[in-house]
Amino acid sequence: MSDLFTTLTEKVKGNNVRIVFPEGQDERILRAASRLAAEGILTPVLIGNEAAVEEKAQEMNVKLNGTEIVDPSTYEKMDELVASFVERRKGKATEEDARKILLDENYFGTMLVYNGQAHGLVSGAAHSTADTVRPALQIIKTKPGIKKTSGVFIMVRGDEKYVFADCAINISPDSQDLAEIAVESSKTAQMFDIQPRVAMLSFSTAGSAKSPETEKVTDAVQIAKEQAPDLIIDGEFQFDAAFVPSVAKSKAPDSEIQGDANVFVFPSLEAGNIGYKIAQRLGNFEAVGPILQGLNAPVNDLSRGCNEEDVYKLALITAGQAL
Repeated sequence: MSDLFTTLTEKVKGNNVRIVFPEGQDERILRAASRLAAEGILTPVLIGNEAAVEEKAQEMNVKLNGTEIVDPSTYEKMDELVASFVERRKGKATEEDARKILLDENYFGTMLVYNGQAHGLVSGAAHSTADTVRPALQIIKTKPGIKKTSGVFIMVRGDEKYVFADCAINISPDSQDLAEIAVESSKTAQMFDIQPRVAMLSFSTAGSAKSPETEKVTDAVQIAKEQAPDLIIDGEFQFDAAFVPSVAKSKAPDSEIQGDANVFVFPSLEAGNIGYKIAQRLGNFEAVGPILQGLNAPVNDLSRGCNEEDVYKLALITAGQAL
């Protein structure tokens, strides 16, 4: 395991962190949950019918010692969850609606987090991103002052680690959104012992081209500097000017960032998504995430093509965010 996760494991262990897994009968989830519990890292809370989950684990020869199984249909504190959900949805759901909605494992799991029975949630092995994120946005909601959640990847190759944002959520962020993404991404970077140096990316460097697209990025830099005066951030940069010292010296000689950026904020979702996949497939970087940021409590979304290792790592990250 890379240093990134060794450090995170040390941070999380011994803090009694409880992470909810709504997909309690998925083989990848069960294997990862079994490992996390056996290693004493955190307590996995598996959602599903107890007998069915145990039967599946037995079939797979997986031990569930140290995990908990919670079945929404027999949950003894359901009345409490229903009342809390109705209150949180502020007139958008009746008690009858709530009882139906909370039989959905993602809504149920999210309510466990909201009500303090768990610290975070990991889903998406068998559900779409919308199925995972919608309950989080409706129930947990974004932190005060944060308008939107965003999704980052930690890109890891040997000792190198970088943050790429937003590669998962916001299709066409405006200046305010980009500034918010930059500040939140810098906090995520610190969680992984990356001292953030943020580059706001574009197809232009330091005014080499002028267009509404480039101005959006330069405006975002100013907003981010007002929001976080101590943050090292600059832009707009082409990627090479943010990453290669010799290019920075010729294209942006006066910038505080001289080819040593480690947090890269893309101007749109298409750029971010394409960028991280190129680094992953051509550059052989491991892409860890997407990690959702800006929520009041951590909820993270797996890819449906994930494996056991992805589940294990994303659970570890979610626990780290909860601390």
